[in-house]
Amino acid sequence: MSSNPVAETVASLMPRAREELAELVAFRSVADFDQFPRSESEGAARWVADALRAEGFEDVALLDTPDGTQSVYGHLPGPEGAKTVLLYAHYDVQPPLDEAGWTTPPFELTERDGRWYGRGAADCKGGVIMHLLALRALKADGGIPVNVKVIAEGSEEQGTGGLERYAEQHPELLAADTIVIGDAGNFRVGLPTVTSTLRGMTMVRVQIDTLEGNLHSGQFGGAAPDALAALIRVLDSLRGEDGSTTVDGLAGDSAWEGLQYDEEQFRKDAKVRDGVGLIGSGTVADRIWARPAVTVLGIDCPPVVGATPSVQAAARALISLRVPPGVDAAEATKLLQAHLEAHTPWGARVRTEQIGQGQAFRADTTSPAYQAMADAMAVAYPGQEMQYAGQGGSIPLCNTLAALYPSAEILLIGLSEPEAQIHAVDESVSPEELERLSVAEALFLRNYAAG
Repeated sequence: MSSNPVAETVASLMPRAREELAELVAFRSVADFDQFPRSESEGAARWVADALRAEGFEDVALLDTPDGTQSVYGHLPGPEGAKTVLLYAHYDVQPPLDEAGWTTPPFELTERDGRWYGRGAADCKGGVIMHLLALRALKADGGIPVNVKVIAEGSEEQGTGGLERYAEQHPELLAADTIVIGDAGNFRVGLPTVTSTLRGMTMVRVQIDTLEGNLHSGQFGGAAPDALAALIRVLDSLRGEDGSTTVDGLAGDSAWEGLQYDEEQFRKDAKVRDGVGLIGSGTVADRIWARPAVTVLGIDCPPVVGATPSVQAAARALISLRVPPGVDAAEATKLLQAHLEAHTPWGARVRTEQIGQGQAFRADTTSPAYQAMADAMAVAYPGQEMQYAGQGGSIPLCNTLAALYPSAEILLIGLSEPEAQIHAVDESVSPEELERLSVAEALFLRNYAAG
């Protein structure tokens, strides 16, 4: 990184950043209060609020959102007449999955092989720290030249939409000229990237019932309709022979134009086992950024250990469907539900229930804010040109903000590059990436104010 005062300040702040990230990672802030204590999320929210107050933010508040979680808001006034920039991150995290499968404890930030490991280190508690680093660097080098608003969401990973609904009810709160979403990531470590599209998503629970109760498989098997077998048939109907997603009425042939994802590199990033083929057709970028993708997230059925010789009377599954820009998530939900009902065999009773939904997003990359970010990233990443990539994941708030503030420019950056393994065991963040992106965000705010 070329020498400049902002970069030098961020470098000097990295030990403090590690300590703060360790404090924040220690909160088990999973916004599923059936599994994790509400007090853990509330503790993380208070931590963020205290950090904002310490930086001189005004109007710091814990917002009680309609889904029963808290988002943290603060406003830092800039010079008279300055532009307003909203910085977004979320402090809630995914469950750690199998805690025993982690090399080190998931809620204890641990340094190993040059990376910092812990649940939320990259997604997205590291994003909170990134925003703080950028602001501190500017304060130390002449001041912050824009009005800054920060919003840290408390339930992004659950997809329950609390902050979206709160923002719709209080449209003036998050109004800004530009919005920086710190919940995306570089295409790979060291390659500065803004995410220009996000797939939307819907989650549907399907329940199949065939019998009044389980039956002995020896006495009734062969004629009694098995609900688990029916569910398997239904789930299999969601994929073609090549593994591509096949939901009746939902197009699946769009193409991605832009940065491409080398297939061998994808196999390495996804840790695909030798000899196992990728699914779908078209380029990897087509499949993960421009086309729908169905995933069975879970099935309720007897575990293998302790299973009895029974025909199952009921079975259910939770299904996720990612939808690309240009496809309405509500319409995709209807198509998915209709497909599940139409493909249920043997006249079995089927019920579907939508659990969550978020629209896809496409940014306007021709806006002045994108040039300001490109110039900033060129300094933070010497010799590298900013790239545009898609992201297969969903950030439903993006579309809410785009609808509320149609003139606002929205940029997506962040720490979730492939090595971070977000949502998986042994999630980690690259401290070098945290440092460079913090420099880039600080320089962006300066460039944008001057533009």
